[in-house]
Amino acid sequence: MKKTEDQRLRKAILEVINNQIRDNDPPETKQTLDRLQKEGLPKEEALKQIGYVVASEVFTVLKENRNYDHAKYIAALNALPKLPWEKES
Repeated sequence: MKKTEDQRLRKAILEVINNQIRDNDPPETKQTLDRLQKEGLPKEEALKQIGYVVASEVFTVLKENRNYDHAKYIAALNALPKLPWEKES
């Protein structure tokens, strides 16, 4: 992926997160941001972690040609900082 495409993708994901926080929909996005910051992550890193969840869900929807799974998305937010692709230990 070219650098400009990567930057556009990051900007789009951040816009999704900011819209979710602004609209409080789902409220778990803001709750996750607050929780991660209370756990010691800087805001930028916390947003990056949430962005991984957004990107993972979008990728899975496209790859598997399925609908957005709200419950799976919320579960992935609640599991942070464990990333969606990390296996249980």
